[in-house]
Amino acid sequence: MGQNNHTSLHGFILLGFSDHPKLEMVLSGVVTLFYFVTWVGNTAIILASLLDSHLHTPMYFFLRNLSFLDLCFTTSIIPQMLVNLWGPDKTISYVGCVTQLYVYMWLGSTECLLLAVMSYDRFTAICKPLHYLVIMNPHLCLKMIITVWSISLANSVLLCTLTLNLPRCGNNLLDHFLCELPAMVKIACIDTTTVEMSVFALGIVIVLTPLGLILISYGYIAKAVLRIKSKEGQQKAINTCGSHLTVVSIFYGTIIYMYLQPGNSASKDQGKFLTLFYTIITPSLNPLVYTLRNKDMKNALRKLVTVDRESTKSKRGQKS
Repeated sequence: MGQNNHTSLHGFILLGFSDHPKLEMVLSGVVTLFYFVTWVGNTAIILASLLDSHLHTPMYFFLRNLSFLDLCFTTSIIPQMLVNLWGPDKTISYVGCVTQLYVYMWLGSTECLLLAVMSYDRFTAICKPLHYLVIMNPHLCLKMIITVWSISLANSVLLCTLTLNLPRCGNNLLDHFLCELPAMVKIACIDTTTVEMSVFALGIVIVLTPLGLILISYGYIAKAVLRIKSKEGQQKAINTCGSHLTVVSIFYGTIIYMYLQPGNSASKDQGKFLTLFYTIITPSLNPLVYTLRNKDMKNALRKLVTVDRESTKSKRGQKS
């Protein structure tokens, strides 16, 4: 217990990519760029979908939640990561590490469930178009979002508390660039098989169950699309679902490879790069994916840019 208190007082050391100093310099630039793109892209989607009345639909309500989630997700990781990459100090306080651990797990779990909810929304829109707005009413959408965030919070509290209660015997070297659950489990000084199996079991519930629902939804969607006689109708349905399916493939593919492997299957550097991909690069790609395939979102963004330009011109005119 005393040794654990020692760790609590002095915090943790995030080794990250410290054994590759030149890589750290490159990564700091890349991470900063993607963080900027993430903020600009997701903020634009939130503002555009709020300001354009045509986008006040369930689909864009969930998309706003996804964009907000991505902003929170990256912000819980990147500022601390950049501090560690820019300087020789690789430490993080105990409170900072614990906060990051809980928030990271909470938001990651939320994204898994939110993508499943978004697939149900697409299933209802394409398979039951006449009843879509009745089924996906604002009250139900809000209840679904609250349920998603609540279940994810419960999952985070359970797994993270279980992990933090493991004795560490003074070990405070985390071989990662963030306080992630597998990295915390590795520094425990007892057999962690029970905890690893608990993580694996809950991973199946939080990751594979939503993925199964997504696949079932898209199975029905595919049948419905094939029954559409007009090519224009088919193309519209494909474009609407294609964006979501692309995001699902990128996110779930990485998550499954990372977390649903009992034991230490992946090399440490491979694990770090995969985590870097789905925590930093994926959130910056989401706005691009949804915008490129969506005419309504493109039009809303154009309006947003036009309004901004007009307000800037009027301010200049007032000054002159």
